[in-house]
Amino acid sequence: MMKNQFASASALLWICGVGLRLGVLAVPPVISLIQADLQMSGTEIGILSGLPVVLFAVAAAPGSRLVGWAGVRLTLATGLVVTALGSGLRALAPEVYSLYAATILMSAGIAIMQPAMASAVRQWMPDRAAFGTALYTSGLIVGEIVPVVLMLPVLLPLFDQSWRLGLLSWSAPLLVIAVVVLIFCPRGNGGASTAARGTWWPDLKSGLNWQIGLILAGASSVYFSTNAFLPAFLENVGHGGKVSVALTTVNVSQLPAVLLLVFLADWIQGKRWPLLAFCGLTVLGVLGVMVSTAWWMIALSAGVIGMASAAQLAIGLSLPPLLARNPDDVAHVIAAAFAISYSYTMGVSFVSGVAWDLAGAPVFAFIPIFIAGLPSVFVALKISFDQRTV
Repeated sequence: MMKNQFASASALLWICGVGLRLGVLAVPPVISLIQADLQMSGTEIGILSGLPVVLFAVAAAPGSRLVGWAGVRLTLATGLVVTALGSGLRALAPEVYSLYAATILMSAGIAIMQPAMASAVRQWMPDRAAFGTALYTSGLIVGEIVPVVLMLPVLLPLFDQSWRLGLLSWSAPLLVIAVVVLIFCPRGNGGASTAARGTWWPDLKSGLNWQIGLILAGASSVYFSTNAFLPAFLENVGHGGKVSVALTTVNVSQLPAVLLLVFLADWIQGKRWPLLAFCGLTVLGVLGVMVSTAWWMIALSAGVIGMASAAQLAIGLSLPPLLARNPDDVAHVIAAAFAISYSYTMGVSFVSGVAWDLAGAPVFAFIPIFIAGLPSVFVALKISFDQRTV
């Protein structure tokens, strides 16, 4: 690949990665305001937190077909516009169910983008799958960090403490990214015709799809559920003033880990030990939150969760373009893995909310989260990196 083409592909991967999470993580910093305004229970918060991930699962297969039919460029642009629309409509929700509906629309937009990202990596950087994946994952992390860092100290004071205007503000950058994609992304179908002819239902018979799905599930279930339930946990243990700092720690700690993977991607590509190490650290971070009472211990554990889950996600996302036999198969493989991963994550979020309501304390929400991270550790011990098998 020529130098200019490689730089252009790298920039596009990164900026689209930002768009994958920019709207999602705007909610956790203001979840207490939303809960008070709309009179939501712990279970309803769990459902709100889980809706994005269940849509990521349900819409992943249609997203992979859209890649085959319309190509990477139009799929990414469509996903960004739908995400911006749903993100904006959340700000207008008068009650819980309309908030759910807007969240579903926003999440569907993100879901159809995700298979396109894996296809873009395989098409634009076929020999550097780990690098390309780590690159767009670093953008994804930035898209998670920016709303968390800016919402409470900057946007809410600017908008007179209105969580609605705070959520609405994230639609504009998503539309800007969509325009950039339409202008600069290479045109064409990108050779995904095989995927277009495949079935709409993800292949749940493939052992490799399940392995990749469970690796992604371990990272996403711990990460999303921690963002959802950590604020209430901190309030319960007397550290309510540290919510913004804690969420920032979870999200900012992801960036150094993923940037390190960008530089080491070619070296660690195809190796087992980095995946195993990060899967284990993700679980240990949850345990640290559960047993901690001192603020510094909670913050340290939250940082471990952010760092390890981000690295686990990046390595897991590199597996479909790395292990798929044909470029045409990548979107279909990642769609199946997302269907498994995000269905799992939705279940964890819901069960964690129920555990909180039944036990009467938010710390109990972290018990299902801890258990949910364990299967990825065992999968990391078993998965084969030797050859492309699907």
